[in-house]
Amino acid sequence: MELNEGLIRIEHPPHPETYKKNRFPLFCILRKGTLFILIFILSFHFSTSSSGFNFNQREQTIKEILEVLERQPTDLASVTKEELAEVIYEEAIRYHHDPKFILALIAFESSFQNWSVSERGAKGLMQIMPYVAESLAHELGIEWSGDRTLFNPYLNIKMGSYYLSQLIKEFNDLRLASAAYNYGPTYIKSLKEKNERIPTHYFYRIRTIYQTL
Repeated sequence: MELNEGLIRIEHPPHPETYKKNRFPLFCILRKGTLFILIFILSFHFSTSSSGFNFNQREQTIKEILEVLERQPTDLASVTKEELAEVIYEEAIRYHHDPKFILALIAFESSFQNWSVSERGAKGLMQIMPYVAESLAHELGIEWSGDRTLFNPYLNIKMGSYYLSQLIKEFNDLRLASAAYNYGPTYIKSLKEKNERIPTHYFYRIRTIYQTL
């Protein structure tokens, strides 16, 4: 009898132990599910906060650009200035420029006069030569209509910002790129090849304006 009782106990383990084994996987599932939901909520919260911060930063920068435009005696309408402030910001960010540097370049090149024409024939806010502007327009997919395109302030900013970015890539130096913007890249490259002094006063004049805006 003692032997049989022992066999019975081995074949039928206590019920509480079985209950614990069955309950454990369910507990793990609930814990993992709760953890997943918590991580999702936190990631969504931080993503929303970051987006809000970026939006506020964008609006603040555009406001500062508009304030600079408002202080300048330009030939642009007030509504155009608001739209232009957004374009300057968007194009500067697109090509990794400081928006304030673009403003300083415009101030030096055209004094914010949209219809400005230089002695050499450069036109618009960023003073782009027509033959250069035509090439830039094709690269950017902008319909080229001569002066009509050059004197469109939004398109002029788009082409000028893109042109400066290409010069920075080519010369890998903002001072040299600025000199090339003013004198032409071919001239600056020829000075480099001859190991002659490259004029950088244009960059420093832009920088001085930058500090006063």
